[in-house]
Amino acid sequence: MPEDSDWEAYKVPPTRTPVSERITSVPNPVTFFQTVFNYVVDAPVTFVREWVERQQAKNKYYYYHQKFRRVPDLSECMEGDYLCFFEAEAQWRRDRMVDQEIVEIVRERLGACKQREGPNQFQNCAKEVELLAQVTKAYQDKYGDLGVHGNARTCLMKQKHRMMEERKAQANASQ
Repeated sequence: MPEDSDWEAYKVPPTRTPVSERITSVPNPVTFFQTVFNYVVDAPVTFVREWVERQQAKNKYYYYHQKFRRVPDLSECMEGDYLCFFEAEAQWRRDRMVDQEIVEIVRERLGACKQREGPNQFQNCAKEVELLAQVTKAYQDKYGDLGVHGNARTCLMKQKHRMMEERKAQANASQ
């Protein structure tokens, strides 16, 4: 389009509905209800919400760093204390998930070291290999052979049987 266009030739047509300014002695009811709503409902709600947000800003709570209190182990529960059994089972499940994540993180670190070092992985990643061996052995000793449906009671029995076998081995070795 050319720069020196003639604006008088291309005038915008006038609108068909004229804007009317109503000036009356009676106030507009919509304005009245909006003002009442703002002062009666909106202002208190906004004040309370801002106050709550200020309080929460003082005490930041990060849900992904939730810390559970340690509960007694299954061996410390009294007979017939089903609430203690339930809490011990939940604690055992959390511990198992944490141990699984530990093994996974160490495995990922070993994989990253092998990827980074390339042909020198056997020499430069020896610490990671040793750490993975220790972590997987500890995990296998505690949770191995429990299966998918393992629980705190079967894990405790497994540890008890392992301790009994170690005592027998010590007794046989000392004789």
